[in-house]
Amino acid sequence: MPLFMDIHTIEGGVSGSDVAGAHAADLATQDAHGVHYLKYWVDEEAGKIFCLVDAPSADAANEVHRQAHGLVADEIFPVSEHA
Repeated sequence: MPLFMDIHTIEGGVSGSDVAGAHAADLATQDAHGVHYLKYWVDEEAGKIFCLVDAPSADAANEVHRQAHGLVADEIFPVSEHA
């Protein structure tokens, strides 16, 4: 399945605990869409969240966010892993 990196920007910053809760909601929702959220990174002060997701499409990945908590990504990029 393709890999995607999505980016969220939360004006005014974001707390790591809030992001952890949103990620847990994604994990609870993902299977219905054939999506697997793998990892996320947070810059609390800048309000930036980056999610790495294995998904059939960018739309499927964003639909998980929409259903889980409503915070859809601002941008989604296809990426490939290199060692």
